[in-house]
Amino acid sequence: MTPEDILTFWYTPPMPQHWFASTPAIDADIRARFGTHWEQAAAGEWDHWQATPEGCLALCIVLDQFPLNMFRGEAHSFSTEQQAVAVTKHAVARGFDQRLPVERRSFLYMPLMHSEHLGDQDESVRLFEAAGLEANARFAHHHREIVQYFGRFPHRNAALGRESTAAELAYLASKDAFTG
Repeated sequence: MTPEDILTFWYTPPMPQHWFASTPAIDADIRARFGTHWEQAAAGEWDHWQATPEGCLALCIVLDQFPLNMFRGEAHSFSTEQQAVAVTKHAVARGFDQRLPVERRSFLYMPLMHSEHLGDQDESVRLFEAAGLEANARFAHHHREIVQYFGRFPHRNAALGRESTAAELAYLASKDAFTG
């Protein structure tokens, strides 16, 4: 497995559209194809990929995006989130994000947006805005507002075995609730 293998799979149409549709078939396909590879990346066997911009992007996809598919609705889906955040921070510190095409930076920055830490949220908003990724920046602003208000993502409570507060339950039932 190489970073190019991951990126070819991820960016081959119609994969991005299918992923955003969150279909059970796509979830099953990713789990069948990449479950073992995700375990290897989670164990640090692919840390050497952090030497290149493409390797960092591929690691972010494997550690941050694939678990959301493979373990949808389970606490395990967030188990490598902080590893992905570390890869993103490493890539940004090295300037690797600037060496990627703008349209590919979104998945490099997403681990920060998926974090429940407000500092990561702030950084995701800044990065998306600086790259001119307006749709992503709006999404990141929304994520940041949720984390700032609740101190976490209420949408994850059930998966993580956390009790929702009355305010969180009211928000989740509202038409304003983030559903992506």
